[in-house]
Amino acid sequence: MNAAVRAVVRMGIYVGAKVYFIHEGYQGMVDGGDNIKEATWENVSSMLQVGGTVIGSARCKEFRTHEGRLKAAHNLVKRGITNLCVIGGDGSLTGANLFREEWSGLLTELVQQGLINEDAVQKYSALHIVGMVGSIDNDFCGTDMTIGTDSALHRIIEVVDAIMTTAQSHQRTFVLEVMGRHCGYLALVSALACGADWVLIPEMPPEDGWEEKMCQKLSANRAGKKRLNIVIVAEGAIDRNNKPITAEHIKNLVVRCLGFDTRVTILGHVQRGGTPSAFDRILASRMGVEAVLALLETTANTPACVVSLCGNQAVRLPLMECVQMTQEVQKAMDEKKFEDAVRLRGRSFENNLKTYKLLAHRKPESELPHSNFNVAVLNVGAPAAGMNAAVRSAVRVGISEGHKMFAVSDGFEGFYKGQIKEIKWADVGGWTGQGGSLLGTKRTLPAKHTDKIAEQMRKYNINALLVIGGFETCDRIKQSASGTKRRVFIIETMGGYCGYLASVGGLAAGADAAYIYEEPFDIRDLQANVEHLTEKMKTSIQRGLVLRNENCNENYTTDFIYQLYSEEGRGVFDCRKNVLGHMQQGGAPSPFDRNFGTKISAKAMQWISKKLNETYRQGRVFANTEDSACLLGMRRRALIFQPVVQLRDETDFIHRIPKEQWWLKLRPLMKILAKYKTSYDVSDSGQLEHVVRDRPKESDATAAI
Repeated sequence: MNAAVRAVVRMGIYVGAKVYFIHEGYQGMVDGGDNIKEATWENVSSMLQVGGTVIGSARCKEFRTHEGRLKAAHNLVKRGITNLCVIGGDGSLTGANLFREEWSGLLTELVQQGLINEDAVQKYSALHIVGMVGSIDNDFCGTDMTIGTDSALHRIIEVVDAIMTTAQSHQRTFVLEVMGRHCGYLALVSALACGADWVLIPEMPPEDGWEEKMCQKLSANRAGKKRLNIVIVAEGAIDRNNKPITAEHIKNLVVRCLGFDTRVTILGHVQRGGTPSAFDRILASRMGVEAVLALLETTANTPACVVSLCGNQAVRLPLMECVQMTQEVQKAMDEKKFEDAVRLRGRSFENNLKTYKLLAHRKPESELPHSNFNVAVLNVGAPAAGMNAAVRSAVRVGISEGHKMFAVSDGFEGFYKGQIKEIKWADVGGWTGQGGSLLGTKRTLPAKHTDKIAEQMRKYNINALLVIGGFETCDRIKQSASGTKRRVFIIETMGGYCGYLASVGGLAAGADAAYIYEEPFDIRDLQANVEHLTEKMKTSIQRGLVLRNENCNENYTTDFIYQLYSEEGRGVFDCRKNVLGHMQQGGAPSPFDRNFGTKISAKAMQWISKKLNETYRQGRVFANTEDSACLLGMRRRALIFQPVVQLRDETDFIHRIPKEQWWLKLRPLMKILAKYKTSYDVSDSGQLEHVVRDRPKESDATAAI
């Protein structure tokens, strides 16, 4: 939430508005006084890495009454406030919309009571509201992701990863209860991200007789030499008769039926705390800026809206349409219309559930479709977190489609050397949480070894290839600077010639500058940046952060920039430098990487199956069209299969980057939030859309992650 507060304050000041903090939520609005204070640029410094919300939040019974809202209206009019940016859940946003609808009537009452005059009524005749959804449960319909959800997933996955080591050591079963009284998103995605054996959520209760099926699954996994079992249950999990299913009930069931050593872990409010993830900071920063733009464009006839992201794109949705659909989900669950509840949650939730079912529950051999196809999976390029989750997903989906799956070790080098072996369902158990590439990956390109690779493909009768790879932590450092006086860190990031890590990392960490190859700079730009930072250091901030992409300029090296800042900042601040290097490729994958890798790989495998069936004739596969070799990736809000030959015109092969980078539009946002006077392109800002209720069946071209 703090990233959103910071973005609203700084974007508001940037457009010339007077911005106010309302401390303690609606309670502060009702009480007035010192709870409503004008915000300055400096007030929101050094808050990006702080969890929770520094302006406080409180439940307010008084605001639910007409008298309370009358007091709140008076406090706003006294300060000339007619635009509200509300960060909260559906209850907070519904209250804000009611307040907006009553506004003119409240002003009339204030005139009658002699608290304001007619001029004030004319001047402040309309109240404009924009909402941002802050909820770790991700329970608000119409939005792909709410502020706080990704950070909560980080907390859950950290606990699961830690528990897995002790569970394996002692051959234990762990039952984890996660938050989600009315929404199973956290339970479902964490189950997908850690490869849990069983998950229980309120939207889709298990079929009658689930207890026996679950115990059979746990027993089969243990018999297959798996040393641990993980069951994840949402706190609001229910059965088909709407009776609660508790973690303790599951534990007792496993102990009674299987005799397994079983422990319960209830995560509780630890899920709400901690440092916000990079994803949440970027989401909240973009949404804060979008909220200010929406308020600037609103009129008296514009409905209150919420801002969010769909894919990579900002969207605006009518607030009450989203609230009504959210309420319909609960109504569907109460009426035992569980399929409707899942559908109303949105395509992202629906896809998560389908993918989990596909990967967690293996069908008996007799029920699997039979195909004559052999499919190989390999990793290429540098290792990246999430690769193993993608391989696991590909193998299991391929087996479910009836294919024989092969794993290729060490990329194309291993391919031409014949390092190929069949890989089974159980072989990829526990892969989702592993960092790096368990198959091994090398940067060897296939061109020199085409004949040998073709020979291996004939030998193993490979009909299709799934290639997972590429073209071939700033925050903690900034936190360490918080304890010092006036210090600037110069950080070098990886990325080759692509400045994505430096730019988006800079946005997430609140950097003062980020130097990248795509945006050429010279000594005058460097000097201007140093002077700008020096001025800020003198007047307000105590620390600075400068990022440099490793290949942004061959002459202006990290050492050069460090020495320049050190010399020019002498007497005002001192400098430190850090080259992050290969630590950026290591470590356990994030929940997003596990989830994205799993689902995009499952989709790729289903596309391969479809293409194999389409091109199979007379005992052979004829892959001689452009669309037989495609790249799967996200564009704006859709997953697109694009023929590789079409990418030639869109790619800078010398520098191994696309000719057009969508994220370059985010760079002015980073500069604005770092107090630079720069222009901001609003052509890509969200437009008001309606919530989609009845969707056509998902096509190959579109899918929500």
